[in-house]
Amino acid sequence: MEDQKRKAPLAVLGKYKYVLLVAALGAVLLLWPSGKKPAAAPAEEEPVRTGVDVAETEAAMEEILGKIGGVGRVDVMLTLQSGGEKVLAQDSSLRYSGNVQSPDSYERSTRPVTEEGGVVVTRETYPQYRGALVVCEGGGNDAVRLQVVSAVSALTGLGSDRIAVVKWQGASAAQE
Repeated sequence: MEDQKRKAPLAVLGKYKYVLLVAALGAVLLLWPSGKKPAAAPAEEEPVRTGVDVAETEAAMEEILGKIGGVGRVDVMLTLQSGGEKVLAQDSSLRYSGNVQSPDSYERSTRPVTEEGGVVVTRETYPQYRGALVVCEGGGNDAVRLQVVSAVSALTGLGSDRIAVVKWQGASAAQE
C-alpha cells in the first residue's frame, strides 16, 4: 500500500510531463537576460500656459453676441474651471561623476525640443469654463435669452444650466 502512495505522484508527473516541461522552459526564457540595453526614457514634457486670454474671449463674445437681433448692449463674464496649457517636448540629459553604480553627484538638464518653426508641442489643452454671465438689454425677452444661451453654449461648451442671461439694468420695456 505504501508503494502505491509513492507511485501515484510519479504517475501524475508522467501524465503531465510535457506540460510541465513547456512551463519550465517558458519560465527559463522569461528569466533569461536579453543582452539589450534598456530603452532610453522618453523626453520629458513640461506644461506651459497657453496664450488664451479670458478677457479677449469675453470681448470677442460681446462683439458677436451684440450682432444677434434684439440683444442690444451686452457684457459677458466667464469663469474658469481650469486654464489651458501647452505641453512641450523636452530633451533631457544626465551627467554624473564617480562610479556608475553609485555616482558621487549628478546634474540633470532639460531644454525644449525645437524645429524650424519653433518648439515642438506634444499636447495642447484649452481652458475649461465653469460658467458664463451675460447681461444684455434684450435679456428680458425669452426668445433673445434662448438665442444667447445657445450661442454661448456653442462657443464655450457650457451646458445651458451654467449660462445665466439677465436683463441690463435700466433697459427700456419696449425691447421686451
